[in-house]
Amino acid sequence: MKISIIGSTKPGYVASKEEFETFSGHNAGICYMVSNFEKIENEDPQKTHNRANQTKVSGHHSVFDHPVINFYLEDIPKALAMVINNEHQYTTSEKSARYTKMVLKEDEQQLYDKWLEIFTKLITEKYQAKNPEFYTDKKIKKLAQENARYLISIFTPTSMAYSVTYRQLNNIYHMMQREINRPDSEQNKLYRMLKPAMIDFCNAIKETTPYFDEYISGEAKGRKLSLMSSRKIEEYFGDVYATNYKASFACFAQAQRHRTLTYSIDLLDKPEFYVPTILKSDENLVKEWIKDCNSRAKEFPQGMLVSVNEMGTFDYFVLKMLERKCTHAQLEINESTNNILHNYIKALVDKNHPRAEELKKFSKGARCLSGCFKCTDPCHNIDGINETREI
Repeated sequence: MKISIIGSTKPGYVASKEEFETFSGHNAGICYMVSNFEKIENEDPQKTHNRANQTKVSGHHSVFDHPVINFYLEDIPKALAMVINNEHQYTTSEKSARYTKMVLKEDEQQLYDKWLEIFTKLITEKYQAKNPEFYTDKKIKKLAQENARYLISIFTPTSMAYSVTYRQLNNIYHMMQREINRPDSEQNKLYRMLKPAMIDFCNAIKETTPYFDEYISGEAKGRKLSLMSSRKIEEYFGDVYATNYKASFACFAQAQRHRTLTYSIDLLDKPEFYVPTILKSDENLVKEWIKDCNSRAKEFPQGMLVSVNEMGTFDYFVLKMLERKCTHAQLEINESTNNILHNYIKALVDKNHPRAEELKKFSKGARCLSGCFKCTDPCHNIDGINETREI
């Protein structure tokens, strides 16, 4: 086997659209290649150009996935990041509200600071003396931020590196345009509120980058933005699975990063909110939390619950568990993954499915107890390992 590098990302370099067209045209010639790729690279440029155009007009757009663009997006609403991240074909590195402080509106900042202080006090009192090596001041601060951010609106601006193919960028542009052009009466509330941000995104792609193309649109195949579901899926557990459950926007945003799985969401008829587990032993704190969440309901806080549709294969669900059943994972997604696991095991046992025993290995606690995962950085946090933690 011989491996040749025919392209790579060069930091700081902005490739022209013509370079992308040429690279795609060369790759389009491989299917009918008579000799070797080197000959295609050295062919008459007009021949390459004609092949690229013919491929584009005919709708065979996969060759335009070879070129990749690396963007840095500033002041993009978290909700719009969810929209583009749900289209699977991307790589993103996003500023985290778990680890950093976001720029908030004054009233939002006041609530965030209030609950940051409450969570810091609760975590310190409950866990630091018990396990000071794990629950350091730095760790407690991160966990407090992780929970206080449930009050932050999903329309809060964030920043992210976003790498996407030439084809996918144009597909997303055209799918957004089709959503923008739909009458408000036909749109769900989230897309309606996101319309100004979608318009800004599309204008930036068309006016400030060289990569807009009218033909690469996905329209012939009826592609549309996938975030919002059109119906509730039928639940099923076997070699493949499909399930519905409630989760916060924050939890969903983490779950959708499992690009091997398929996700969509639907808004609830009446606002509901995730209650952090550490609050549940204090009825007054729970009431105060719900009251403060309700005061932010019109702003769609990250703690607001949505109906989540999740579909995938047995093996990819195992991969999700190997990521999320861990002390270091956000507690809500750890809990959510365990709920799916419980339902999955019950369904497979009921139908005497041969893979039920494989899943039972993951019911003992965190991933490190399954026998399927070797931890390279043991936490020594018994509550996390046994999955009895409240934070």
